[in-house]
Amino acid sequence: MSSGQNSGGLMSSAGLVRYFDAEDRNAIRIDPKTVFAFGFFFGVGVLVLNALAI
Repeated sequence: MSSGQNSGGLMSSAGLVRYFDAEDRNAIRIDPKTVFAFGFFFGVGVLVLNALAI
């Protein structure tokens, strides 16, 4: 590949990387442990409701 050609691969994604790395003060911040706990208890709740619906 010559130096005059631009494939556009890395340069086209550079804006997305900067966008997703930016911190927003108004964004909702949720601790990953909270998300895991919610998913765990939701799954247990579904299993319990399934067991009760026999």
